[in-house]
Amino acid sequence: MRISRLLPLFLLPLLAACSDQRATFEIKGSAHALSLIRVTSFPWDKTAKYSLVAARMPDCMRRHPMSEAALGVKTEVFSPGNDAWIIRQGGQLFVTETRTCEGFAKLDKEPEGGLGVLAGVFELRNDVLVFTAAPKPPPPPPAPVAAEPVTFATTPDAVAPGSEVVPAKN
Repeated sequence: MRISRLLPLFLLPLLAACSDQRATFEIKGSAHALSLIRVTSFPWDKTAKYSLVAARMPDCMRRHPMSEAALGVKTEVFSPGNDAWIIRQGGQLFVTETRTCEGFAKLDKEPEGGLGVLAGVFELRNDVLVFTAAPKPPPPPPAPVAAEPVTFATTPDAVAPGSEVVPAKN
């Protein structure tokens, strides 16, 4: 009888072993963001359950379940524009949006127009889920300045004293 009362205490470490990690990509401050949530049930698990939260507060916020994937999988975020986001997790592609936060779908293949610009990567760093922003491309070099045409004096009164006006040869 006494052992049955102690059994929950022996099981307690198993319950404490679950992990719930989150990282956020702030698009335009914390109110407009994508967050990745990774949940593992046991410390010996090799995979985790992932979900993506699309938010543009105060208008919308939705949590979308993704496929189960390896613990250390990198999750890349691409921006094709217009508040749409393409997520590449391992070999899988997903698309979501932050206008209404309702749109979310798994893609069978890469869109014809491409993935868009890489915004960054959700990854594990020292066993902590973080978002690493992609480096910003360098600004384009300044456009060359067109030289202004030079006008020379052609009238005798516009010439400095002691100078000679030489007519141009055609």
